[in-house]
Amino acid sequence: MTGTPPIATRVEHRREHHGDVFVDHYEWLRDKSNPDVIAYLEAENAYTEQETARLEPLRQKIFDEIKARTKETDLSVPTRRADWWYYGRSFEGKQYGVHCRCPVADPGDWTPPQFDEHTEIPGEQVLLDENVEADGHEFFSLGAATISIDGHTLAYSVDVLGDERYTLKFKDLRTGEMYDDEIVGIGGGATWGADNATIYYVTVDEAWRPDTVWRHRLGAGRPGERVYHEPDERFWIGVGRSRSDKYLFIAAGSSVTSEMLYADATDPRATFTSILPRRELVEYSAEHAVVGGEDRFLILHNDGAVNFTLVDAPVGDPTAFRTLIEHRDDVRLDAVDAFDGLLVVSYRSEALPKIQLWPIHADGDYGRAEDVTFETELTSSGLAGNPNWSAPRLRVATTSFVVPLRIYDIDLASGERILLREQPVLGDYRPDEYVERRDWAVAEDGARVPVSIIHRAGLQFPAPTLIYGYGAYESCEDPRFSIARLSLLDRGMAFVIAHVRGGGELGRPWYEQGKLLNKRNTFTDFIAVARHLVDTDVTRAENLVALGGSAGGLLMGAVANLAPDAFAGILAQVPFVDALTTILDPSLPLTVTEWDEWGNPLADEDVYHYMKSYSPYENVEAKAYPSILAMTSLNDTRVYYTEPAKWVAALRHSDVRSVLLKTEMVAGHGGISGRYERWKEAAFQYAWILATADPENHGDGQVDQDPVLASTT
Repeated sequence: MTGTPPIATRVEHRREHHGDVFVDHYEWLRDKSNPDVIAYLEAENAYTEQETARLEPLRQKIFDEIKARTKETDLSVPTRRADWWYYGRSFEGKQYGVHCRCPVADPGDWTPPQFDEHTEIPGEQVLLDENVEADGHEFFSLGAATISIDGHTLAYSVDVLGDERYTLKFKDLRTGEMYDDEIVGIGGGATWGADNATIYYVTVDEAWRPDTVWRHRLGAGRPGERVYHEPDERFWIGVGRSRSDKYLFIAAGSSVTSEMLYADATDPRATFTSILPRRELVEYSAEHAVVGGEDRFLILHNDGAVNFTLVDAPVGDPTAFRTLIEHRDDVRLDAVDAFDGLLVVSYRSEALPKIQLWPIHADGDYGRAEDVTFETELTSSGLAGNPNWSAPRLRVATTSFVVPLRIYDIDLASGERILLREQPVLGDYRPDEYVERRDWAVAEDGARVPVSIIHRAGLQFPAPTLIYGYGAYESCEDPRFSIARLSLLDRGMAFVIAHVRGGGELGRPWYEQGKLLNKRNTFTDFIAVARHLVDTDVTRAENLVALGGSAGGLLMGAVANLAPDAFAGILAQVPFVDALTTILDPSLPLTVTEWDEWGNPLADEDVYHYMKSYSPYENVEAKAYPSILAMTSLNDTRVYYTEPAKWVAALRHSDVRSVLLKTEMVAGHGGISGRYERWKEAAFQYAWILATADPENHGDGQVDQDPVLASTT
């Protein structure tokens, strides 16, 4: 660091719980209406720009590479629904997508038309141009975009601030005119009833918790009707419709308990009935299927089955279970999708997501299940769309860390697999020039932690390495391809994912071993993987940079305190680094609904002291930290900008010089909007990562003409 960093004013603020007093000197930064707060954030931005200005040539090169590899004017594979083919377009120079459709020429032909970006498409209709909606706004996010079953009306919602409060609008697709109906402040999603005139949507409370379902009659000229309210502050709710279009569902769930209600989708005044009563610590989901001519619910539940079991039951008596798939210790059942004559079971085995097709015979018997398998070790697969209840084809998507996203149709009669599209990567990209492999590290308690390693073939080790982790909410870091990541790999950097506890890669127990009073396992697992990479000569500590965001940002802050010597640098995106302060305040979004994940430190003294032992902000010390870059957004409603701002201020006070804070002044939890702006942001981050991991080659902002690679054999 060369310049003089901003120093935040210290103002004493006492926090006392369970007899413990913590003096928080930077809580004043929470008030973004205070001009001094904005001035401080802007000063930090100016300092970050000054300290990284030398990387501008590298940033520009990386941005140019991402842009050059991306097919900017493009068109997605069309998806059929009723009499229309639906698809998306992108155009060179435009930040956002365009949603389109064209009529089906032959009702009996389910083969997607072979359009390209230059095709003049007969009867094309532009449903929604996000660029038009975004015009005049510094930020834009599309929430809902759903079309009535008859294809006549589009309902869509927009957020132009980044605070995830959306405005719902309606467009008549027959005339192109907008309806007068406009609903402000919804939670994002919306679902049509089967009558094509009733829309269901969810609103949020003061803590941004989706808590109420409303029903609105299009063109009725009156306020919506409240259908369901969830009083339990631990629960979030959502609303949807079965693929069969027969039922509407309301799902209410906390981290450990769930309940679903259903109603007749054709009845605009339908009442909702609980499928199974709510029971603490029991989770379930339900899908509608027709088996032997009978309406049945497929219910995935974990009552006595930690990795879930699948049962079905008559809609009229959902308690009359028939077990379809027994619980297994080595397989986590994730979801079930029902179609006319077919079930698709999504499950997780060997730390990878997989799918299985299960035919339903006309007599009501289930046929033999068949796995959909692919060729590479680290391929992840899943359904891709499939809005139709009855269709002769099933669409699936696959990808890996080195194989771009592929879209297939499976002919259900013949079993033939038809490749419809591979994500284009412009230039001379060949997957066989890259390596993806699975490794295992041993945690301090003996647990085996999965590790994914990706690099250029022939890379000389030890090499500069980026290690990524998340480890919360049972979220899984599955294989996926990234064009932007190629700019790291091609510069001789390895990319590693530590599949730490708190995630769900190895089933529900893997998650439960990384939450509540087991949360420290997430951090020690990550450190164990970092040490393993050094021990196996993948990298050296002085060339290893860690990356994580949100709950993964908490992971970054924790490992910075626990093992600062293990990393050359840490990049924390929208980081949850003031976790205890947040979880002690029930008025904030990440509090009451989060107590099942972290514990309730207000009510439980043990939880309070445990969280205080790892919460990054409280544990900053005067010691040698790695270089740190924290990135946040002013309008983030999930992890307030306050958290990284306070964390950076505390690090500075502890004489940590190599720390930077960058705040997007018009953005939310997902960061800035617009693809070109996101590419610039990725280039900014990657340039910092490269310079931190390999300062000799990249610290001056210059890029070697050739990657630092050995000869490929």
